[in-house]
Amino acid sequence: MKNELIILPEPELQFGHNQKLVAPHDGLSMFGPYDLGMPEHPTSFSYACIGTQNGLVGFGEFAKAIRGAIINDPLKLNPRLWPIFPGFEAAFHSTFPERPTLSLQLEEKTLVNGSMQNDPHKRAGTIVEQYLEKIRIVSKSDKNISVIICIVPDIVHKNCRPQSTVKNGIGLKVSANERKVRSTGQGNLFENYDTEMYQFSVDFRRQIKARAMEFNIPIQIILESTLRIEDTNLKEERGLTCLSDRAWNLAATLFYKAGGQPWKLANAREGVCYIGIVYRQTDAGSNSRSACCAAQMFLDSGDGIVFRGQDGRWYSPEDKAFHLSKNAAKDLLSGLIATYQELDGKPLKEIFLHCHSSIDTEEFAGFQEACPAGVSLVGVRVRQERAGVRLFREGKMPVLRGSYWEINKKTAYLWGSGYKPRIASYDGWETPAPLRIDIQHGEANIRQVATDILALTKLNYNSCRMGESEPVTIGFSDAVGEILVSNPSIAKPSPRFKMYI
Repeated sequence: MKNELIILPEPELQFGHNQKLVAPHDGLSMFGPYDLGMPEHPTSFSYACIGTQNGLVGFGEFAKAIRGAIINDPLKLNPRLWPIFPGFEAAFHSTFPERPTLSLQLEEKTLVNGSMQNDPHKRAGTIVEQYLEKIRIVSKSDKNISVIICIVPDIVHKNCRPQSTVKNGIGLKVSANERKVRSTGQGNLFENYDTEMYQFSVDFRRQIKARAMEFNIPIQIILESTLRIEDTNLKEERGLTCLSDRAWNLAATLFYKAGGQPWKLANAREGVCYIGIVYRQTDAGSNSRSACCAAQMFLDSGDGIVFRGQDGRWYSPEDKAFHLSKNAAKDLLSGLIATYQELDGKPLKEIFLHCHSSIDTEEFAGFQEACPAGVSLVGVRVRQERAGVRLFREGKMPVLRGSYWEINKKTAYLWGSGYKPRIASYDGWETPAPLRIDIQHGEANIRQVATDILALTKLNYNSCRMGESEPVTIGFSDAVGEILVSNPSIAKPSPRFKMYI
């Protein structure tokens, strides 16, 4: 075991004019987005808004605010931690229209009543249908909409999640066993109900993301409270950050979903791709072996591709681990690479498989059979050590982000969260937990693997931050897996990663 702890350099990002900096706020403010000057750069884009009257008015005020600079009081907010938002056009060199191309209103009373149903499937399903009806109208328009913004009342977020319960609800209560029977499509002689409703997730976000894919337009879900312009009493409202921070986050993700590329990794190795393997149980029972697999590929360009694999008995309740058969592993990687090639993918040199669980010998043999000739394949387990190793520094601040402790040639610890010198602060809430990195199959330099993983923590276009605690291959596996597994009746899931975030 090595006792040496080193700090890996903060990975650089590339912005407009081939300029490189470590923080998205700095790069976008000074040089603009990476695709600036390229043919694909959206100098403007059209969007549609769907929401209640209050939601539409709130987004109108928010849209007006982000068209200009948002400056914080330096006496109240640390300007390094909460930087100025210079305005959408100044940051992205793209015009953000103050008014949507299409604006479609929903009845607030209908949404509130839907969110109070005792049956969780009916709660989520009836509200999703309200939004889908409007999304269908947008999709049939000849307005060439780039992104659809769904503004959602906070009560929908509160009541339409897997563990949500409602007090003084309305409608019939349906037991979990009965809901499972209905999900098979079985009707009832004494009660009429839509059996299809029970084949989708009870989570509003997961269900609408999955069902909206058929229209092939990215959607962005925004809670009404997120659009608050006044920064007073934000902590009482689900811990909202200041307006400038919300503006940075929403502006970056809307620009990305509208076809832009805010930044890319400055030192990405050409021909190298990183694949996050996703597993989810398809049945809720703890003893169920049924599971689904999927994979998300991230390239040196920064964009992602998603492919769903076979369902099967991939979960072991005894070991609490997922493992594919050799054929299923081959099918998963073959399908992903085929999708990549259909999208004019460049030749690959190295493939790194990132997985929460261990990759066993049979699985890796299947992945190897699907790997193109001459391409190096490496299997890596990446997971946070929630109850394991911790490091502490003297003083009030935690360990530095990028701290790297190499145990041997196959195992190392990496801290993706921690004190960030650029902002002179720690933007987390608890003692940073490290990532444990284990090279389980193939040959690679463990330090290079860790360096790549640290760089992949900076590819979250859903948040304008200097780096997350996990790489994008692992950090978004829950979002991708839940959307695919919770909605198995979706016939053709989109391969575009932007449809899932």
